[in-house]
Amino acid sequence: MTEPTLNPESGFRRLKIDLAYDGTNFAGWAKQPDQRTVQEEIEDALSRLVRFPVATIVAGRTDAGVHATHQIIHADVPEEELDIGNFAYKLNRILEEDIAINSVIEAPANFHARFSALKRRYIYKIADGGRQISPLERFDIASWFRPLDIDLMNSACAQMLGNQDFAAFCKFREGSTTIRRLEVFQWRRNEDGILVAEVAADAFCYSMVRNLVGAAVCVGEGRFSQEWMINLLEEKVRVSNSYVFPAKGLTLTGVEYPDDELLLDRISMTLGRRDEEF
Repeated sequence: MTEPTLNPESGFRRLKIDLAYDGTNFAGWAKQPDQRTVQEEIEDALSRLVRFPVATIVAGRTDAGVHATHQIIHADVPEEELDIGNFAYKLNRILEEDIAINSVIEAPANFHARFSALKRRYIYKIADGGRQISPLERFDIASWFRPLDIDLMNSACAQMLGNQDFAAFCKFREGSTTIRRLEVFQWRRNEDGILVAEVAADAFCYSMVRNLVGAAVCVGEGRFSQEWMINLLEEKVRVSNSYVFPAKGLTLTGVEYPDDELLLDRISMTLGRRDEEF
C-alpha cells in the first residue's frame, strides 16, 4: 500500500472539506474517462477557485448512484489562499446543484481523509410491501414488493458484527483485503414506515453494503433462515449478484475521526495489514 502524504508540501496548506451530493447523475466518486464524477467536478471547482491544479483524497469512494450527506475529503491548496472563510460559499457558486459544500476548514496536522478515518456510516432505505414512494423521494429509496420482517433481519444482521472476512459480500478487487470491522448493522422503521438500515464499519469493500442489504432482505421476506447470512460469511460463498440492492437507496451519512493528537497513530493502524488480526 502506498504511504500517504501526511502533510502538505512547503507553500501549501491542507483543507478538510465536508460535502453532500445526489449521486443519481454521477458515475460514482472516482474520476473516469468520459464520465461525470463527483471527484472531477470538485477538483475542477477547487482548481478554478485557487487558480492551481488541485487533487483530492476522499474518505470513501462511493459507487455510481450512491448519495452522501457528509462525505469528507482533503485537498492541498497554495499557501496564499489564507482566507478560507468564504470557500464553501464560493465553491457552491461554481458547482452544479447536485453537489453542495457543507464546510471548509484548515485540516489539523497529520490529517488524511482516508487513512485517519475511524469509521464510515451509511443508511439504506427500502419501501417494502409494495409501499408507494413519493416522487420527491424516488431517487434515494429502493422498493421491494414483499413485506419484510424487521425482527428477523435484525437477528441475522447482529451475527455479522465484529472483525470478519466479508469476501462473500464484496466484489473481488486485485490486491484488496476483504477483512473489515462491522460495528453497526441494524434496521428500524421511520415515521413513514420506510425501512432504514444503519451500517457502520472501519471501512467497506466494493459493493459490501448493498450485498449485505440484499442478503438481509432475503432473510426478512422468509426466503432463507437467519443462519443463512452467517453461513455465507463463514464459508466465504459469494452472494449472488441478483441479491445486490440498487445504489439509489444508499447514502453515506458521516465519517468519524480521532482527536487530533491521535491522527498519526490511526494512520499507522490503518496501513497495517487487516489480515494479521486473523
